[in-house]
Amino acid sequence: MASPLSAHRRVLAAAMVGTAVEFYDFYVYATAAALVFGPLFFPVESASAQLLLSLMSFGLAFIARPVGAIAFGHFGDRLGRKSTLVASLLLMGLSTLLIAFLPTYAQVGWVAPLLLCILRFGQGFGLGGEWGGATLLAVENAPKGWEGRFGAAPQLGAPVGFLAANGLFLLLGLWLSEEAFTSWGWRIPFLLSAVLVSIGLWVRLRIGETPAFREALEKAPPPKVPLGRVLRHHWGATLAAGAGVVACFAIFYLSTAFALGHLTSARGMERDAVLGLQLAANLFLALGIVLAAVLSDRRTAGLVLAWGAGATILLGLVFGPALAAGSPALVFVTLAVALLIMGFVYGPIGGWMPRLFPVTMRYTGMSIAFNGGGIVGGAVAPIAAQMLSSAGGTSLVGLFLSVAGMVTLIGVIVARAAGAEE
Repeated sequence: MASPLSAHRRVLAAAMVGTAVEFYDFYVYATAAALVFGPLFFPVESASAQLLLSLMSFGLAFIARPVGAIAFGHFGDRLGRKSTLVASLLLMGLSTLLIAFLPTYAQVGWVAPLLLCILRFGQGFGLGGEWGGATLLAVENAPKGWEGRFGAAPQLGAPVGFLAANGLFLLLGLWLSEEAFTSWGWRIPFLLSAVLVSIGLWVRLRIGETPAFREALEKAPPPKVPLGRVLRHHWGATLAAGAGVVACFAIFYLSTAFALGHLTSARGMERDAVLGLQLAANLFLALGIVLAAVLSDRRTAGLVLAWGAGATILLGLVFGPALAAGSPALVFVTLAVALLIMGFVYGPIGGWMPRLFPVTMRYTGMSIAFNGGGIVGGAVAPIAAQMLSSAGGTSLVGLFLSVAGMVTLIGVIVARAAGAEE
């Protein structure tokens, strides 16, 4: 008899591959923002100010993501998961591809950063509809008792996309001179996004609608405005779910975008060396996600998420001082432990969050919560950390992680106390 995994290969591939493509696109921007976008698009006298402006453009997508979550969530709950996921992937891919053709500030002046920010907004808008739909595609097809493992499929797309993006930048750094990389080499990862998006679309167009959604439509028509229903009757679950994802965003972006920019600009480490350390540490993220997914089915997803939140609180106490030390070995251990812990606050949410919402409001509720929490954990934290670090406070940067861990733990406790979690 075939195992549930082999029987649902196409669904799991569609959930993971599409998310891997979108996280590749998203992290390609994060890497370029940390390495080259400052001087190319935001020319100011201070290198630290350039990096800050570049990270602010990176954070713009987190403002766009809740907007995209509302739009894609609406159609995902009314029309279905499949078509909405295809649309989100197309928007994300097109925005990323066009960044490859942007002129720089030296060529067209203020128009260059304006166009960059518009396309960055497009990336965030598309990604706003991605995670919720991909997770529901997996979970709503999962056999009973396998929800945690199936729900982790989109989460595994994150380390895959990160591996592809970071690995490509590392290879470009080895093959190209600094001048060539800054001049045109950084555009290659954005161009290659078109190939990856084509693969993702091919996989997603070959799947059908989820059984849970079809069943729900047979019982009753979907709400005309899912957002209104969520805000009126499920606002508590939405807030708890949003709090539940803050820790995973904070760990990821402080361990990747912020760490890369800080270690290369403030600590004088070679870019290729830092990319190599992050590439190796990324394997621990995948390991953490797999372990958390298995434990979620054996215990509960909420309990595993609470464990990860507690570990995040402790991580924050050592994260900043470890980066400040600047030792490559210590940096690697810190990043590896951080991303392993991230697996425990990222891996369970696919099995945890769908239980907080009814089927015909899940896409909207989950997407709003996931992307709303991303504003706190993914946009605010790297920018504030860079400002704190510029003021000489690198040792305090990790406190963002401790606060993020507390917020996520509160979200899990509130969801359980309110009876929102089934």
